[in-house]
Amino acid sequence: MKNTMMRPTATRPRRFMTVVAGMALTGLALSACGFGTETGDAEEGDGTALDLLVPTYSDQTKSLWEDVISDFEAENPDVSVNLEVQSWDNINDVVRTKVQSGQAPDILNIDAFAGFVEDDLLYPAADVLSPETVDDFQASFVDNASMGGTQYGMPLIASARTMFYNKDLFEQAGLDPENPPATWDELRTAADAISALDGGIYGYGLPLGSEEAQAEAAIWFFGNGGGYGDSEAITVDTPENVEAAEFFQGLAVDGLTQPDAGATDRTPLLDVFVQGKIGMIVGLPPTIGQIADKNPELDYGTAPVATADGMPVTLGVADHLMAFKNDGDKSEAITAFLDHFYAADVYGPWVDAEGFLPVTKSGSEQLADKESIAPFLDLLPDAQFYPSTNPQWSATQGAVQSLIGQIPQGSDAQEVLSEIQAKADES
Repeated sequence: MKNTMMRPTATRPRRFMTVVAGMALTGLALSACGFGTETGDAEEGDGTALDLLVPTYSDQTKSLWEDVISDFEAENPDVSVNLEVQSWDNINDVVRTKVQSGQAPDILNIDAFAGFVEDDLLYPAADVLSPETVDDFQASFVDNASMGGTQYGMPLIASARTMFYNKDLFEQAGLDPENPPATWDELRTAADAISALDGGIYGYGLPLGSEEAQAEAAIWFFGNGGGYGDSEAITVDTPENVEAAEFFQGLAVDGLTQPDAGATDRTPLLDVFVQGKIGMIVGLPPTIGQIADKNPELDYGTAPVATADGMPVTLGVADHLMAFKNDGDKSEAITAFLDHFYAADVYGPWVDAEGFLPVTKSGSEQLADKESIAPFLDLLPDAQFYPSTNPQWSATQGAVQSLIGQIPQGSDAQEVLSEIQAKADES
């Protein structure tokens, strides 16, 4: 999950222009980004063309969306959908560039939306969804998708994190495979024992590269009573967060993680776990499917993420769809597409194929008996979330992704978190 953006129209708010100015070189490099399907004829004729920009969740993300679009266009011949798929590494910059040039997508899939709402760029959800679709969302996800009492985000998928551990490596290291670590001290002891094994084995997988550094850091911060703040204030350089950062720094500096943890992304590192080379790592619901596909013989277990005091906590993430007003009125076409997508017989198979947790009541009913998501559903009551409705969260996330990787390399944790805090305060 990864993952958060900016805004369109002719008049750009001053805060957005500050962000754009700081990204001028990136914007030039990305200015040629366009939507993958050319449908100029539809825009010039009687039909409506929608631009849909989404991130990659899996190897099949593109084909899953193409299937949805194909069925929708067959039922709605007067509407075409131009699909663009970007990696989580690139999508934030792509969105900023498109918004800067007045080419924002009509529908965007990403995690945060507060900045767009503040700049009055999004339709309220009720303007682009039927009442039946709005009522189908789980109430908790509607709260997380609303600002000032108005829902702007359309919840798409939910995810929680749990610790995956290699039972074979636990046994080889003399550890009890049925008693995974619950506290940081226990985790460090286990990581030390596993790292001592021969054959390029790593005790703990620590992905603090740009792909999802904010997620890995959040797990450690939450586990020590810290976090990123709330909708009112961003708080990064707190004593709790500094202490957590110093702990994971110690794991890396002492060789209990993979090399170069500050530049390692989560996706390739999870592949290393699936190959049987990592003792413990925090994973997502799709990780279970990846193991089944790539190494079904892997003997692994799942457990709540270890915390400083052993009290369970996890990172909960809800990504959203959002609809930009842009210049023309495409609300009817947007509504038709979103209602089609959220129909139980479309959305249920889509979210199941991507391996995430459903956010609709009908989707949850469809997948209620699916054993692979049970460990994550059990953790949701202990989930904490990003402050995604804080307009400063976008800048905060970007700063975390670009700077926090310095900590496992040995940089002073307090100084790095203070630099992240300063960038959040400036946004």
